[in-house]
Amino acid sequence: MSNIAGKAYAMNVLTPMRPWRTWVQRAIFAVARVSPPLLKGLLGLKLIHFARWVIIPRDGWPTFDGDRHSLHNDYMLFLSNFNGTWDQYIDAFADGIPGGLDLFWYASTKYPHSIPISKFKDYIGANQIDTNYYYNATPGAAQRDIKAALRAKRELTALAQAHAAGDPPAFARAYRAALGRLANSLASPGYAPIASIATQKADAARREFRARLEAGRAPLDA
Repeated sequence: MSNIAGKAYAMNVLTPMRPWRTWVQRAIFAVARVSPPLLKGLLGLKLIHFARWVIIPRDGWPTFDGDRHSLHNDYMLFLSNFNGTWDQYIDAFADGIPGGLDLFWYASTKYPHSIPISKFKDYIGANQIDTNYYYNATPGAAQRDIKAALRAKRELTALAQAHAAGDPPAFARAYRAALGRLANSLASPGYAPIASIATQKADAARREFRARLEAGRAPLDA
């Protein structure tokens, strides 16, 4: 499926807006940019990599021949990358910032509001555009996996410096402290919940990595 690469899903939603309502949507976005509390629920959703709303005016679409398109509506383009399934994402979104969603799609034609969720899902599904090409640099890892790996890297770098100092008691204390801080960062990343070519490649690489470890060989060829 083109929308999926490993553990990540790419969503593109294009909704029409009546031109006379576009200025209202721009004003809402302007307020949201200077009022972080409006986005607090969104920022707390750890499964989201990226989310953006863009207003495209009816005369702002690119053309190959230089002619302007003759459109009656402006459009809202919503782009997002996230971990998990489509349903999980929509459910988390609607639960996290239901009021925010209603503001961000306020001017979109026939927007049904985020509650009840079934109508919101129907609206998103009807206006979603599939991703033709989607590249994921880390298909075997979710956002939390990557953050955990970065925490582990920082701790290991600090431990390497402590070890170089040549003080065994101090290193032992530093090691125990680091292990405590990394207690929630050392779990296996697990497998992607959705099948895709990128997922298959990541799973194959993981199996090879484990096989090399079990055989006592270096994980990567020199």
